[in-house]
Amino acid sequence: MRIPLAKPEILESDIAAVVEVLRSSRLSQGPVMPAFEEALATYLGVSHAVVVNSGTSALQLALRTLGIKEGDEVILPSFSFMAVTNTVLNERAIPVFVDIRPNTFNIDPAKLGAALSARTKAIIMVHTFGYPAQADEIVDFARRHSLYVIEDACEAIGAEINGRKTGTLGDIGIFAFYPNKQMTTGEGGALATHSATTAEALRRLRNQGRQPSPEWFQHIETGYSYRLSEINCALGLQQLSRIEQTLSRREALARSYENRLRSNGSLTLYTKESKDERVSWFTYPVLLTKGFHQQERDDIWERLKQTGIECGRYFPPAHLQPVMRDFPFRCGDLSETVSIAERLLCLPFFNSLDENQIEHVCASLNEALSHQTSSGGVAQATS
Repeated sequence: MRIPLAKPEILESDIAAVVEVLRSSRLSQGPVMPAFEEALATYLGVSHAVVVNSGTSALQLALRTLGIKEGDEVILPSFSFMAVTNTVLNERAIPVFVDIRPNTFNIDPAKLGAALSARTKAIIMVHTFGYPAQADEIVDFARRHSLYVIEDACEAIGAEINGRKTGTLGDIGIFAFYPNKQMTTGEGGALATHSATTAEALRRLRNQGRQPSPEWFQHIETGYSYRLSEINCALGLQQLSRIEQTLSRREALARSYENRLRSNGSLTLYTKESKDERVSWFTYPVLLTKGFHQQERDDIWERLKQTGIECGRYFPPAHLQPVMRDFPFRCGDLSETVSIAERLLCLPFFNSLDENQIEHVCASLNEALSHQTSSGGVAQATS
């Protein structure tokens, strides 16, 4: 039985919507894009949504629109997809990495004060794996210190904190619709904001800095070709129409994993921290206990791979990546980040995953853990 880490759910209705666009005369900048933006804004509960060609582009436009420039410092987690750090570096800003809370994978608000300097301009608050960050504390800290908050909800569409959706709690929220996400446009991303001025600036930047005008092309600033095609938007509109069904399905899959794995003493499982939170399950993470080390985790990953089960080793800490040798950055103690990154496995997770597949994954994982423990290394480390 071969089980991938992720795969998109593409229904006949999705295909029909894309074909309809292909048969039209408008493949870009047609009527579907604004329809998708309006539907997305309504779902999120914001005034404006601006779609772009990727989540990375969305983050770049957010930084540019908020005026983050060379030498400015941006606080962010090292435990995140490298695109977050890359975008800060590409703006010639300075990443300031802070540690995460071990029970959420997200920025520890208690560590923000030590990261602050006179050059700090913004915080990138990532909702990792669809687990809501402690947004109230982080946004309150930012407001007290006159900092912008960019909310990275690329893995967290539909997650909620006190009834408010992630991506709507800071100055600008960003989303990504890569095929491994809860919903997909193939390639694509979006930004969410309550500000009409910000939305106008974002739309201008995604379209070569062009000012909407009845006059001939009026480019008032340098911009980019970050538009999202009608084809992508048609797929996104269909996927968004069933997002609540998708999130409910993924919640059920997570509970199924939990029921099978919670008795395994070699694993720590993750659940929401309070009844006021809603997790949007991007993947299913399990953390090996502290007796395990990275090589042992990698051995388990390889053993599962050999049985046809694809797992993820998310995320190698950004501050330890080879590229960081060429850039300035700051960080304090990142021991939780390093420890979790060395012991984490993300199990196969997608809408069409069935109970037989989950049973096979869990049985194979338990067997791999038992084999690793019986080899003596883990038992000795935990004694």
